Amino acid sequence: MKTFFSIFSLIILAIILIFLLNCFNAYFYPMKYKDEIYNFSSKYQVNAALIASVANTESNFKETSISKRGAVGVMQIMPQTAQWLAKKMKVEYSDDLLLDGEYNIMIGSYYLSYLLNYFENEKVALCAYNAGQGNVSEWLKNTEYSEDGKTLKKIPFEETKNYINKVYKNYNYYKNKYK
Repeated sequence: MKTFFSIFSLIILAIILIFLLNCFNAYFYPMKYKDEIYNFSSKYQVNAALIASVANTESNFKETSISKRGAVGVMQIMPQTAQWLAKKMKVEYSDDLLLDGEYNIMIGSYYLSYLLNYFENEKVALCAYNAGQGNVSEWLKNTEYSEDGKTLKKIPFEETKNYINKVYKNYNYYKNKYK
């Protein structure tokens, strides 16, 4: 009887732990906009897990998120950058559209694609997504930060270093969800 009770207790404990782990993952790694992410991943040739990782890092998928600096929406796009991107994409733009999750993910996915093509290095492109293309271009010219002008050996902004770490932490989870 004690063996049965011990086994039963272990099974219940395992079920509770699995439930708690699923709750943890659902909270810290939401799976919102999955269809849109797959769509824009395919359209702009960007890894879907990377898009989800950026969206989670930027806003935890919150459509109405606005940063202290004015970045807006799920992918935290600056309105001036979004306006420039919309013109390149030949799509409609308004500040209100940035609060639409699907539109914001479209613009953000395109921007990731643009930066990945421009810098030809994922980590550098992600730095540019966070710190700005101009800042990163300057870092690449500085031998203190880059030895080859293409990769970064050092990231001068602490916020950007932390951002990269968060994106890749999220990526380690999402890469198993977006295949």
